[in-house]
Amino acid sequence: MVRTQLIAAEIISNVLSGTNLTHLLQECWRKHPTLTPQQKGAIQDFSYGVLRHYGQLEEILANLLERPLKNNRIHYLLLIGLYQLLHSKTPAYTITNQTVHASSEISKNKKFQGLVNAVLRNFIRRKETLLATAAGKATSRYSHPQWWINKLRQQYPQHYESILSADNKHPPLTLRVNLRKISVPDYRQLLVEHGMESQSIGPQALLLNNPVAVQKIPGFNDGLVSVQDAGAQWAAILLDVQPGMHVLDACAAPGGKSTHILELADVSLTILDNDPARLEQVEQNLERLQLQAKQMICGNASKPDTWWNGKPFDRILADVPCSASGVVCRHPDIKWLRRKNDLKQFAASQQSILNALWKILARNGKLLYVTCSVFHEENKFQIEQFVQQHPDAHMLPLSESIAPDGQLLPNRQHDGFFYALLQKF
Repeated sequence: MVRTQLIAAEIISNVLSGTNLTHLLQECWRKHPTLTPQQKGAIQDFSYGVLRHYGQLEEILANLLERPLKNNRIHYLLLIGLYQLLHSKTPAYTITNQTVHASSEISKNKKFQGLVNAVLRNFIRRKETLLATAAGKATSRYSHPQWWINKLRQQYPQHYESILSADNKHPPLTLRVNLRKISVPDYRQLLVEHGMESQSIGPQALLLNNPVAVQKIPGFNDGLVSVQDAGAQWAAILLDVQPGMHVLDACAAPGGKSTHILELADVSLTILDNDPARLEQVEQNLERLQLQAKQMICGNASKPDTWWNGKPFDRILADVPCSASGVVCRHPDIKWLRRKNDLKQFAASQQSILNALWKILARNGKLLYVTCSVFHEENKFQIEQFVQQHPDAHMLPLSESIAPDGQLLPNRQHDGFFYALLQKF
């Protein structure tokens, strides 16, 4: 446990210095090939847990220290200890002893060992008071940056607290049933036979009551199902693809929406992304599901002149890069890595992609604009501006099964997404 605490403390430190958590974990597995599955699980739990509750943990630690620590590794080690004391079933004395031991690996200075011991034992004694104090400050009560809280409060005065709460929950595990291979009722019965209970929360979406590792999902390797958030599953459905259509999935990696399109209809699908490594993931998903795209292109969605063959597309899925503010429960580092000014940069990039893709959409064709964001700057405002600037763009109504304005807010069943379906006249 000491080793996992030390590794997680280093990861958390690097995230808060500006590095993506997923990248750091992948580097960690390469750097430490002897880690057991249990150790990897602990490192992930500590890293995700501390970042999920970072605002609260920071406030608690500040109230336990007389002055800020100069040793960052000890600081983040203490955050891990506090997280464990709040969210782990491990006995408090064991957590305290392990954290003290870990601190001795960071520094031989015994004053740090004494400090760690005193801070954690003080927290145990004063837990309820410290939690109440932390709840009195917005950044620690919601564990989000103040600018983020302010923006959600302004844009969603009735829902901002539920959004912030959903961001701090563990993400649901949802499956997408491959209707080319099995029906939803039949697959649900297969789950029952494997002792797994599920809820039907969409046309092809089954929410597992108890999440399991991917390798334990029945029929996954055989392509019966894919892991895909229920909110994300609406993309292929709303795109309204029909057999024989010429379809583009722009910014497609890692391919969840691409494969869903091919499951729904026999179309001529072009898959586009600007990251060759992520396109390899798309290939793997296609192979597992035994599906085939017409072509796969590594290219920039905002510069179709560099890759487009001149034939207009009947359907375009524009799943554009965004702040990812709707998927914070899966990526808690996002809320600490994003800055308020990032929204302007994302909006400019989104507008550039949207304008470029519109030019290669066929007359009467449809373009589905998608983000995994909850901020209006990337969603509602973006589409309003686009429609005003393009007289040939008409906004179509969406399915009654999702929000009328296209904004899905994160909750216990799905992540946050925005959808806008545009038709070209």
